[in-house]
Order: sequence, then C-alpha cells, then structure tokens
Amino acid sequence: MKRLNPSPTELFISFFAFSALFLIPSTSAQTCRTACGKQSLRYPFGSGPGCGDPRYQSRTTCDEAQQELTLTTHTGCYPVTAIDYAAQVIYISDPTMSTCACSQDSRGFGLDWDAPFSIHDNTIFALLDCSTSTSPIYGPAAPGNSTSSSSSSSSPLCDAEGTSICSFLYSCHAISMMNQPISSCCVYTPVDLGPAYEMDLGKLKCSSYSAFYSFDGQELDPDRWKYGIALKYKFNVYNEYPSSCAQCERSGGACGYGGAYDTFVCSCPESGLNTTSDCFFVASSLSEAPGHILAPHTVVSILSLVMIRAP
Repeated sequence: MKRLNPSPTELFISFFAFSALFLIPSTSAQTCRTACGKQSLRYPFGSGPGCGDPRYQSRTTCDEAQQELTLTTHTGCYPVTAIDYAAQVIYISDPTMSTCACSQDSRGFGLDWDAPFSIHDNTIFALLDCSTSTSPIYGPAAPGNSTSSSSSSSSPLCDAEGTSICSFLYSCHAISMMNQPISSCCVYTPVDLGPAYEMDLGKLKCSSYSAFYSFDGQELDPDRWKYGIALKYKFNVYNEYPSSCAQCERSGGACGYGGAYDTFVCSCPESGLNTTSDCFFVASSLSEAPGHILAPHTVVSILSLVMIRAP
C-alpha cells in the first residue's frame, strides 16, 4: 500500500466529506425555530423537543395550533405574554385570575420545586374574597406564624402597606361584584409563598387572586396596571450565556441539544440542518458543495478511498 498525492477532485471530495462530519441530517432531530408566533425565541427557550435548554424545554413549549409560547407548572398552563431577554424576565398571564376587567374563581398559582424560575420582586399578589373568619391569613394559625393568640387581629401574611392596592382593586366594577369588604383582600410579596412558590387558595380560604407586575405609571387607575406574573430565570449556576450558543444565534441559528448527553446543537432553520458549530459553517459548506449531505459512515468510507489507494 502506498500513499499518493490526491488530485484536485479528490481534495474537493475530502473537504466536502470533512465538512459533512459537522453536519447532522435534519431527519435526526427536530429543526428548531427562532420564533413562536410573534414571540422571538432565544436561549434558554426553544420551539420544541431538542430546542433551547433541556431544563426549560419541558416547561416552556410552543403551542403549534395557537402559535403561542406556554409555561406549564403543576397548577396549570400559562400563556407567555413577553420575554425581556436583557433583564432575563419572562411574563405570563393566568386565564383564571381576576383583573379589573373580569372577576372569577381562580385555581391559584405555583412553581414546581425544581423549576429554573423564581418570582420577580416586582410582582404583587392580592388574595381576593378571603374568609375573614376561617382564612389562616388573619390569625396566628397562618403558616409560619408563631405569635400568640393576642395577635389574632394581625395579618401575618399580608403587607400592611397593601391596603390601598386592595381599595383600588375593589373599586373595579368586576371585582366589586363579589360584594365583599376590602378586609377580605390581602396583598403580599412573593417571599411569603415559600421555597416552592405555592399559592393554594383552597387552604387560604380565598376564592380568587389578582397579580400585576407594574403600575404602568398609573398607580391610581387599576384598569391600566400590567396584570400577570413576572418570573426571573438564569442560564446556569454562574448565569453565564454559553458562548457556543451566542455564536449560533449570531449566525441566524437556534440553540438546541441532542444525543444521550444533551450536547450542544446549532439548528439552522434556512437549511434545515443541525451543526455542532454555527450556521455560518453550514452556509459555507453548502455553497462549496450544494446537494445531498452524506451520512457520517459514508464520509469515513470516502476519506479512506481518497487518501489511501491500494497498490
């Protein structure tokens, strides 16, 4: 067996074969998209299985029928209304919660204990239509309250400065139809929800709740408040944006993962191919050698035939 100098044709085939090693046929994984309806998608969020960060994929999914990004927890499904990527905040709405426009019985809200989210400090929750005689928020039986019975008139779970918010909410026509006194309203901050961020309205003896994350400069007009829940998220323990993902997105790709160890994949929507680098590499490879992408085992066979020739 002797080694020969490859011809220009053989060099071209070798380059093409080497390039194909970095490409994964689109049939091996779902092509990730950079948007779900009108909502742009960037890491850590993805459009489906194998897209975004695996920790988020099971919790935030793109509803194909509604073209809407949805957050799922053990308490329900919540449409994502906006994502602030710079501030790392995701905004959701709860179709069952009460607002100034509509009052209704609510299921409550909770985050899974292992969810990669936490409630943003700007989110204000108001429990509505609570039983002033049996709700634990009005007496020493409230969770975590160790005060004596002499403090039964206090509201350990309520923010003392939240009375004005309750007054404004109960001035809304829809909420006033509950025909309940303002004392049946309790405003509290996310820290009171506990480590799992659980709000069980049944245990709290309240029929509904409202939540908003901004007064929108209209503190005296509850019709103008931004209703919904703001959630913070992190990329990882050190909250560092993966450099490989940043390069992938700069090239027009969507970050994803694949294989037994959920290794990084850059999905290129325009070509329908996935790569281990970025879409610039894919575009360059396809422009040099457009056409069918070879399977890895075929590539190895070609390289062997081109570079080594039997005597």
